[in-house]
Parts: sequence; structure tokens; C-alpha cells
Amino acid sequence: MADVAETKLTIPSPEAHEEEEVNGINYSQRAQWLRAAVLGANDGLVSTASLMMGVGAVKEDVRAMILSGFAGLVAGACSMAIGEFVSVYSQLDIEVAQLKREQKMNGGREETEAEGLPNPLQAAMASAMAFSVGAAVPLLAAGFVRSYRVRLGAVAAAVSVALAVFGLVGAKLGRAPAVRSGIRVLVGGWMAMAVTFGLVKMFGSAGL
Repeated sequence: MADVAETKLTIPSPEAHEEEEVNGINYSQRAQWLRAAVLGANDGLVSTASLMMGVGAVKEDVRAMILSGFAGLVAGACSMAIGEFVSVYSQLDIEVAQLKREQKMNGGREETEAEGLPNPLQAAMASAMAFSVGAAVPLLAAGFVRSYRVRLGAVAAAVSVALAVFGLVGAKLGRAPAVRSGIRVLVGGWMAMAVTFGLVKMFGSAGL
């Protein structure tokens, strides 16, 4: 009976599991960088590819598709950087205020953990770079193809591969189901490109 009791005491508790995460990899702290990197690249990929497919629905000129994609890359990267900077700066203000309250409660001792505070500028740069990497995929796929139909197919194929890769990488880093995450990201990207192409094609055919 004593052996049984000792065996029961060795069962890992939730506290031990949390401590293991702290001593190993803290996945909650990865969330911000995952959002800025993987999701930023996915946003750049889907938005730029959809924009290029929309322009390609009414214009067969490769120059028009490349220029629209490049404009989407620049505008999207700037937008992502500004949005990330504002968001992370707000988070920084909240955490700094919390640290000050804790210092007052501890008698005014200076025990500020500056290393754990978020960096708005770093997050903004990471988000902009990630968006640009994703947006570069459809640009490179379309830039070397002159045939209109082949160009559209090349963009769709390159974007599909990149979507699957981004989905799998994001799932692996975040410990989410890999196949389910990859399929979800892939189907979402296809829908975005198809809806954009179809609506622009419809309005273009109507003479608008």
C-alpha cells in the first residue's frame, strides 16, 4: 500500500507541467512573433495574390499585374508595420503601468524586468518584412511568365504551395494540428483569390 501511495504522488501536476514549459519552451511568449511572422507572411501572400488575380481578370498585360502586386506589397507592408507598432506600443504601455503598480506595492524597489517587455519597433519591422516575404511569392511567379493563362496558373500554383508551407510551419511552431491548419489556410487563400477574380471579372464585363 505504501508503494501505491508513492506511485500516485509521482503523477505530474498542472503546476509541474507549467514549470516544464517555463524551463523549456514557453509557447505563450511565441504568440506575438508567430502573429508578426507567419500570419504577416500569409497576409502578404493572400492579399497580394488576390490583388494580382483581380487585375489579371480584366487585364492580360503582365506589367499591370506586376505593378499592382508591387503596390500591394509596399502598401501592405507599411500598413502592417504601422498597425503592429501601435498595437505593441499599447501593450507596452499596459505592461509598464503594471510594473509601476507592482513596484509601489513592493515598497518602491526597482525590480523592473525590462528584458521581458515587448519592443514596438522590432515587432513593426518583423511584421513588415514577413508581409514582404509573402507578397514576393506571387510577384516572382508572375514576373517571368509572358503567357496570360500560364501566368495566372503559375501564380495560383506558387501561392498554393506557399500557403500550405506557411500553414504547416505555423501549426508546428504553435503546436496545432498540422494537416488541419494547412488545409484551412490553403482553402482560405483559394477562396480569397477566387472571389476577387470573379467579382472583378464580373464588374469588368459589365463595363464598369
